[in-house]
Amino acid sequence: MVRLGLLGSGFVATFYEQGLQDVPGQQVVMNYSRSEDRAESFAQKWGIPRSTTRIEDVIESDEVDLVLIALPNHLHREAALKCAKAGKDMVCTKPLARNADEAKDMLDAVRAAGVMNGYAETEVFSPAVVHTRKLIEEGALGKVLSVRSRESHFGPHSPHFWDPELTGGGALNDMGCHCISAALYFLEGQARPVECLAWGELLYHADKTAAEDNAVLLLRFDGGEMSVTETSWSAHGGLDLRNEVYGTEGVAFTDVTRGTPMRAFTTAGAGYIVEKAEAETGWVYPCVDEAGVYGYRDEMRHFVDCKAKGLTPRQTFEDGYLVNLILDTAYRSMKSKRWEQIPEA
Repeated sequence: MVRLGLLGSGFVATFYEQGLQDVPGQQVVMNYSRSEDRAESFAQKWGIPRSTTRIEDVIESDEVDLVLIALPNHLHREAALKCAKAGKDMVCTKPLARNADEAKDMLDAVRAAGVMNGYAETEVFSPAVVHTRKLIEEGALGKVLSVRSRESHFGPHSPHFWDPELTGGGALNDMGCHCISAALYFLEGQARPVECLAWGELLYHADKTAAEDNAVLLLRFDGGEMSVTETSWSAHGGLDLRNEVYGTEGVAFTDVTRGTPMRAFTTAGAGYIVEKAEAETGWVYPCVDEAGVYGYRDEMRHFVDCKAKGLTPRQTFEDGYLVNLILDTAYRSMKSKRWEQIPEA
């Protein structure tokens, strides 16, 4: 039995709990929140035996085998360094940090401590994305030439996401990390990212943020391959999450939020439909089993299995650090208006 300690009791932590429901051999034994009421409410909802308002209670507990960091971006580094100091294995949500410097501190800490570290990037655990990678490995698509990914909605669900000082950026930082990870996954073993060109503007939400609410990133690989990332905080209709992979022998498309297996019409209201949905009447397209199709279930199963068997996760802080390097380079490109070289990880 792998005993889990959950840092956070909000949006990401809820998805983690949903994903863990069908994962055997684990139990969340403690959860943390800065708010006592929120910590207790979350614990009661999910049947967690203990809650706390002190991060140290979770990290230093002998009853916790693996810490899940589901905190806002500006708290990742502090939590990871405390885990490493305590010799505690950990998994951290995306993006790994607000910038590459913070991510490097986290990577150096887990290396020095010799603890297991997992980067919880859901995109590369999504069943549709994993199956696309399987097609690539089997040669069904031939050599991958380009990747196009899009993630958009009408804006973050929580106030702190609008503050670039707390998060590290805007729409590109928030959702581009998913798209970048997908491109790296599809091109893994074939090519290495070398430079990028990015555009970002604040087009709509000037009353809420100083960061970009729309962005495009061109990421070039050393074999000439290209990935295109499109992100937006001003797109109506709920979460839109898609990938397109173009190869010499075929193409593959994934769409987990618009290509759902059901639709319904309602005048009374359907309740929760999909992440970031803005309406619940009329024709609705519920995302069936969000935690599963997004990748939360399979990533949680993977990390629990790695802890139980002493294995290295297939997504570690090294992967998160590379994504932060690419994001930092993209933000430099937004300012310089030219291609920028990606530093060696």
